Amino acid sequence: MNWNTHLQAALAARAQAQAYRRRTVRRAGTPPPYLESGGVRYLNFAGNDYLGLSRDAAVIAAWQQALADYGCGSGGSPLVCGHTDAHEYLETQLAGWLGYERALLFPSGYAANQAVLLGLLGKDDVLLADKFCHASMQEAAALSPAVYRRFAHQRYEVLEQQLAAAQGRRVLVASEGVFSMDGDKADIGRLKTLCRRYGAWLLIDDAHGFGVCGPQGRGSAAEAGEQPDILVVTFGKAAGLMGAAVLCSHTVAEYLVQFARHLVYSTAFPPAQAAALSAAIGRIQAADDLRAKLQRHIRCFQTALAQGGLAERLLPSETAIQPFVCGSNESALAAAEALRSRGLYVPAIRPPTVPAGRAQLRITLSAAHETRHIEALVKGLQDAV
Repeated sequence: MNWNTHLQAALAARAQAQAYRRRTVRRAGTPPPYLESGGVRYLNFAGNDYLGLSRDAAVIAAWQQALADYGCGSGGSPLVCGHTDAHEYLETQLAGWLGYERALLFPSGYAANQAVLLGLLGKDDVLLADKFCHASMQEAAALSPAVYRRFAHQRYEVLEQQLAAAQGRRVLVASEGVFSMDGDKADIGRLKTLCRRYGAWLLIDDAHGFGVCGPQGRGSAAEAGEQPDILVVTFGKAAGLMGAAVLCSHTVAEYLVQFARHLVYSTAFPPAQAAALSAAIGRIQAADDLRAKLQRHIRCFQTALAQGGLAERLLPSETAIQPFVCGSNESALAAAEALRSRGLYVPAIRPPTVPAGRAQLRITLSAAHETRHIEALVKGLQDAV
């Protein structure tokens, strides 16, 4: 079978399984919580802009000023000439705020997770990870020479058995803080207790908790009163921008600077982006009102669904991610299309992103929404299913 035939067969099989993915082209100039596509304006319940900061005036102004000061790009990798004083300020700001010795910047959360796992883990090491960890961690684990074991989602008694079996070896335990598809939170207190007991390190990817959970939005670990050994935060969600940071000790940071290929061989993101992120961090720190508004939306949505007899469709989540289970791929696609016909943009998430037989609508709420938007979504769900 030649290349084209092989690729076309794979695409046809995915389409046959109702699992074919397509991109949506958004038009510029539509502020949150709306998006415009194909000449139609939709209420957007698909994004991760949890605080609505992607169009924040102060963040935009900071980017524009830094664009004039620094130009468009960084011009090199961080180890050559791409690390500017804007990047250095952001790293210092993050480390001080989140309580770590160092922060290292990366162009994406995907790159940050891969850099940590592939940079740290050797053939004599062990990685124990929650089965629902992000694809970036799963892929890095598969590529790593380390022994890789997964434990069933939040089955910490299984993790303890794995930790006991790995005693005497270097062990890294990995979990998300807020899980990206189901919206539930890890028990970080229990994870940290187990890691202390068995001498393991804990890595938390807090992409969906950072900015939303905990005091000043410092994330799900801060909410639990714990400090993971390594914390990954990303800026494409509550911060409203793009990129990521790894928070860690000075020793870990220096090791990654020497050995993390995703850092050594990637161009640094633009200094104007770093300046905008510094402004976004300031907005997050002062955004208790936005976080409170988001929590009101979550309670309003859950209460209204319960009153409409649809609460059993929701997976248990107290975060902005509210998964609505449909079951089959066909039913999820039909529900998404019915909502879209009502001006509501909610994506159908299908395997392999979620387990087989559990296709869902991944509903995300934002402080940019208003109560009337939540009411429109609930009415749309009632009509669609």
